[in-house]
Amino acid sequence: MKTFKDIRESKKGKLVHDKKHGKYKAQIYKDGGKFHAFLDGDRLDTFRSQKDAENGLETMVKAL
Repeated sequence: MKTFKDIRESKKGKLVHDKKHGKYKAQIYKDGGKFHAFLDGDRLDTFRSQKDAENGLETMVKAL
């Protein structure tokens, strides 16, 4: 049975962006036509384009 942590941190698809913003590790995975943004291993959100996902990650890092 999957645990909550397994579901939250599930990474599937192809890694298209891997960058470090300050002390936070940001990754974007492409799965079909969707882009999943991860910040420090936790899923942030799902976006329609890679540029939207990058902007979302930058906004979240600024807020932290």
